[in-house]
Amino acid sequence: LGGFGALFDLSGRYREPVLVSGTDGVGTKLKLAQQLNRHDSIGIDLVAMCVNDVLVQGAEPLFFLDYFACGRLSVDAAADVVGGIAKGCELSGCALIGGETAEMPGVYTPPDYDLAGFIVGIVEESQVITSANVREGDALIALASDGLHTNGYSLARRIISDRLQLGVHDAFPDAGGATVADVMLKVHRSYLQCLKPVLGHVHAMAHITGGGLPGNLNRALPETLDAAVDTSTWTIPSTFRVLAEAGAVAPLEMFRAFNMGVGMVVITA
Repeated sequence: LGGFGALFDLSGRYREPVLVSGTDGVGTKLKLAQQLNRHDSIGIDLVAMCVNDVLVQGAEPLFFLDYFACGRLSVDAAADVVGGIAKGCELSGCALIGGETAEMPGVYTPPDYDLAGFIVGIVEESQVITSANVREGDALIALASDGLHTNGYSLARRIISDRLQLGVHDAFPDAGGATVADVMLKVHRSYLQCLKPVLGHVHAMAHITGGGLPGNLNRALPETLDAAVDTSTWTIPSTFRVLAEAGAVAPLEMFRAFNMGVGMVVITA
């Protein structure tokens, strides 16, 4: 306490260190957390979103900072959010070394708040993962998502309220008795621990966030190659099927708005 910046010691850990940075938020998933007064999981979402973004370049997260902006500070809500961020950092093995809490009356109306995360990771220069490693004939491996993660919530909330006419405490269709809140607030999965042991075999990766498979997979490919995705090779979770049917959303638009059950795509030999 007392300084205006946080310090992080890098000495002796890497021969040719490259820092990889990223920043992101959790979109309108915040509205559900605020409506339900459930704020702890949204912090875990924030960290996972950022960790996955730097992971696709082979980076191990070093440290994380958060930005919390509101109209009037609710100490309990802020404590829950930051507690979730700390939990997310603990799960990812990175340090929570700073942040900013800003009260801005007239910009945000209580209980609304906004949230952003900032991450810095590190990777050896020789081990940076880029699209240049991808070869014709490589395989695409899909890693399952845990629900909507943090994308498509504006559309999902509208379908749930206007078309399905469900409240947050009502049972979500075909969800085994789980409520709308339970389904919509499932935590954004972090893929760090499952992929870290095999990063040496990875040619490229795509984190499936806003834009879905069409908008993100191409970012992991060189200009000379395209990906052939066979959508019959996995079962699209019932959550997405319910939203598509109730909202009369076209298949291509569903794949653009949502992850459709695939949270990360790994490209390998």
